[in-house]
Amino acid sequence: MAVTLTEFTRTLDPKTLPRILQIQSGFYCQGSVYELCGTECCLSTGDLMKIVDISITKFIAHTADSTEIKLPLDYPGLFRIVVDPQPYLSIQEIVDSLKISSHRLGQHTFISADQIQLPQDSVKEGESFRITAVSTDQQSGGHVDCELLHREPKLSFRLELSQQGHFTECEDDQFYTLRELAEWKIPKGRKRTVTAANAPPPKDVLFSTLLENISGELTLTPVYELQAVMKIRKSIALIPSNMDVEVMDVTEQFDVNTFIQPLSLQDVFHKPSDIFPMVTDVIEGPLVEMHVPVEMLNLLHSDQVIIHKAYEARRILATEIRQESARHFLIPTTYKGRFKRRPREFPTAYDLEQARSDTEQLHVVATRGFDSTYSGLASVLAGDQFIVKKGKMSEVNGNGSAVNSLSCVKIKGKAHEPVRLPMCLDGGFMEVVHDKRQYSIDEICQRFPLPFNVKVSVRDLSFKEDILASVPGLRIEEQITDRYLLISTLDQSSCWEVPVNRIHMSVHLEKSWTGGAPTAGVNSAVEKIFEDCYYTMRRYAFTTVMPPPRPPKKPKQPPARPAKPQPSPRPDKPLSASCSIKSPHPPVISRGNSTDRRNSTAGIERTMPLSPATLPKPVLQKAVTRGQSLEDVCIKIPDEDDPHDYEYIDEDELENIRKQFQEQSISISTKGKPNNTI
Repeated sequence: MAVTLTEFTRTLDPKTLPRILQIQSGFYCQGSVYELCGTECCLSTGDLMKIVDISITKFIAHTADSTEIKLPLDYPGLFRIVVDPQPYLSIQEIVDSLKISSHRLGQHTFISADQIQLPQDSVKEGESFRITAVSTDQQSGGHVDCELLHREPKLSFRLELSQQGHFTECEDDQFYTLRELAEWKIPKGRKRTVTAANAPPPKDVLFSTLLENISGELTLTPVYELQAVMKIRKSIALIPSNMDVEVMDVTEQFDVNTFIQPLSLQDVFHKPSDIFPMVTDVIEGPLVEMHVPVEMLNLLHSDQVIIHKAYEARRILATEIRQESARHFLIPTTYKGRFKRRPREFPTAYDLEQARSDTEQLHVVATRGFDSTYSGLASVLAGDQFIVKKGKMSEVNGNGSAVNSLSCVKIKGKAHEPVRLPMCLDGGFMEVVHDKRQYSIDEICQRFPLPFNVKVSVRDLSFKEDILASVPGLRIEEQITDRYLLISTLDQSSCWEVPVNRIHMSVHLEKSWTGGAPTAGVNSAVEKIFEDCYYTMRRYAFTTVMPPPRPPKKPKQPPARPAKPQPSPRPDKPLSASCSIKSPHPPVISRGNSTDRRNSTAGIERTMPLSPATLPKPVLQKAVTRGQSLEDVCIKIPDEDDPHDYEYIDEDELENIRKQFQEQSISISTKGKPNNTI
């Protein structure tokens, strides 16, 4: 039966691909049969095409007031999923609706409204579980592998696809891009509702206005695109799902193998290992999501190549040490360059604890001061030097409660003093590097805790252009494992490791290769990856790392009793914002120590409370003559019975007066002439 292409797309199950369609009523346009860029423009009645893949190209977002907004997949904003209130009535319905995979985004969590009895245990009503894998078996009907959440120890179990119940999605606190939603989180036959978590920066003119002044929930409607193989050409045709044609599924009447089978590099990677090596036709050239050497691009633009094997290889993720527009790199373990250490920066004492090494002690110098208010824990002044020795996180008791602290040694000249620093110390530390040796990339990953700062001291001479050699500093962040194909030319003069996830191209497996292993050396490129690829790799890097400890509560101080005012011509340490006019001593202005500031206001606190609502209006003496200092231009706090009227001056005006006084002092000292007014 003929149906519209839109209706066929809506009911298509990607698991049943490929499907062969015959055009029942054609779509015609003036000009060439096929539009450029691979998009099918004209389909004639009776044409056959094999649908090999289906993908979402964009979303149409509907707001509560029925506003429609077209969102491309590369929209840079992030979204949170709103829980679908409609329950699934069986495990089979879940498997048919959602894409389930070993990938972390393909593992969905549900709450069971009913108790499920297991052979050894049970899933209680209201408990949540995660589906980690699905297995289909024609004899037994298939099952899913699950694990129960929020129960220790973790319980793993299986559920048959025929299992009935009421399964509702769990609340998801993760953030997703539109591309991730399109690949993993759009259920078949259901609506997906989301909320915008953040918007693109205003400088992003292309996207920043798409969701401007839009709030609340958005209902996403996907727009699909079909990838098809036509009998009259090898390349893939991209057909929009809303094209006005009628089609009929004739898969049972034709042999699928009569069509060319285009495969992506990811499809080739998942092929059984025993089919390699294979001679492969390149149907569509590479679309590259990184900076790669010209030699690799020339290889991938060949008409035919040899794919020798598919495997996983280790890479080291590194970032340029730079404030803005930092570049990101994937470095192979075969990189032959040498590195020298560069000093690291640590914002807190907790970061020092995480940087402890089993091979050496850590020497740092404080770049910011910190006043400790915790008993038994030391304060830090800028310039203090510390040595962090080997050891684990320690606990000390302060005021009867346990406090997380860092045990280290403070350097005082030639003497060393053991001290403890609070983990919440919000200061700053810079590493002092004494090691001048050169290391390979493998030695750095094995000997030192990551992240680790280095600089290339000897470039890799096997590269025509070593892009790492020009980088002033690198932060080695982590080791990852990625997927690669070993590809060479037919004469095997050039052989490269090609990343599967960052190079997109279509190939056709032609025949087996019997010429043996590649004779040329295997080349591995230093990949310069784009920012979106970098953050995709880093998103889950520290999901298992415990967060830093909370700072302990400050000990409560008993309220001070108000004392009677003492007769004195002036307070001992007048307040910088309110001091005596006739005091011959300059005020003490302290910015680094809160204790000094409290002491400096003691004389005023004994007279009256420091509240803006109760302070009387101060007065300013405006004349400044030679020999006067800042305390001669202060705000006088009169008695409550003083009949004079005073003009109020706020803190900003006072700061301006202070700056003017300093400028006048400089002018007087340079010109030798006093300035009589401010």
